[in-house]
Amino acid sequence: MVWSPAIGTTTYPIGAAATLAELELDPHPLLARLRSGEPVSWLPALGGWLVTSRDLALQVMRDADTFTVDDPRFSTGRVVGQSMLTRDGSEHDRHRDPFARAFRLAPVRERFSEFVAAETDRLLDAVGPGPEAELRRGLAGPLAVAVVAYALGLEHAETASVLGWYDAIVDAVTQVTAGSDVPAPGRSAFEDLRAAIEPMLERDPSFSLLAAAAGDAAGLEPAEVVSNAAVLMFGGIETTEGMIANAILHLLSHPDQLALLRREPGLLPNAIEESLRLEPAAAVVDRYATRDVVLAGASIRRRALVTVSITGANRDPGTFPDPDRFDLRRENARLHLAFAQGPHVCIGMHLARLEAHTALARLFERFPGLRLDPARPAAPRGLVFRKPRALDVLL
Repeated sequence: MVWSPAIGTTTYPIGAAATLAELELDPHPLLARLRSGEPVSWLPALGGWLVTSRDLALQVMRDADTFTVDDPRFSTGRVVGQSMLTRDGSEHDRHRDPFARAFRLAPVRERFSEFVAAETDRLLDAVGPGPEAELRRGLAGPLAVAVVAYALGLEHAETASVLGWYDAIVDAVTQVTAGSDVPAPGRSAFEDLRAAIEPMLERDPSFSLLAAAAGDAAGLEPAEVVSNAAVLMFGGIETTEGMIANAILHLLSHPDQLALLRREPGLLPNAIEESLRLEPAAAVVDRYATRDVVLAGASIRRRALVTVSITGANRDPGTFPDPDRFDLRRENARLHLAFAQGPHVCIGMHLARLEAHTALARLFERFPGLRLDPARPAAPRGLVFRKPRALDVLL
């Protein structure tokens, strides 16, 4: 049985009062209070500890010997099986290394730049001429799906099918994180994904990144390759869709910053980094203590859940002055932790950035009068993955 502090309500009153609804809808005021008063706090709502300061978040993510993902309770592993996301040490390297080489910066640019640009233009052709559009599932989501399908050799699969698998898997991970069992739709979606992916493993390595990784995956069983492919799929779609949608929302919500970007297009890369800092698409990452440990005065027992709030760490005023402000000229915006840190730093961060840069540059060039639809306001939502449920705009 996992230990929980009997005196949590008195020792950690801010954490004791926190609710899942608060964390899902608008967590920033709560996270600021926690970061200031209880940077490591026990949250009964999560059944574990929550880390909200940037320095402690880095400490946890970099110390895989003390804070591991290798635990049977880890939500992603319960949904899609063991993968690079659920292993540490040499086992983590065995799962990750065959895929990591293909996702380095130079190979990503060489393999994906032309495809991402063409797919973005195709989607924007479908968005216009207006007068209105919805850009989460009209641009951000379909682009992320197309790129992941291309990487996995599934580009001929129906977009609706891939989106269906992804939605069900992400929902399953979210439900498990909130304390539920893996729902039947999540299990079914993973089996459908497995059936689509397994034939790809025998293809020539030049056919797709998945085929190349499978050919180079010495020691990985086919089921393990499929589990890693599932991680790449839902990670590549979920976080990239959220990254693009949140960046569009931030720019359209701050007309002064959008005007600055139009005057200085070279600020686009930093605008995306600042958006990632302000609202990371992946709000939290989970770890489990491998031993009894004291972290910032909190006595954490072995096997306890330790959740790192990327959202909280990214607004730490000790690193980011005026942390709630969206500032395209913020000099240290890239110090955000949206892609995590340590051995589990996001394998697809170069590809995600390529997609976001391409999508936003072409979107704002194509539609210079783009603005949010005031009749249908948008805001990021989500306990684990944060993005607007819809992003309605006037063209």
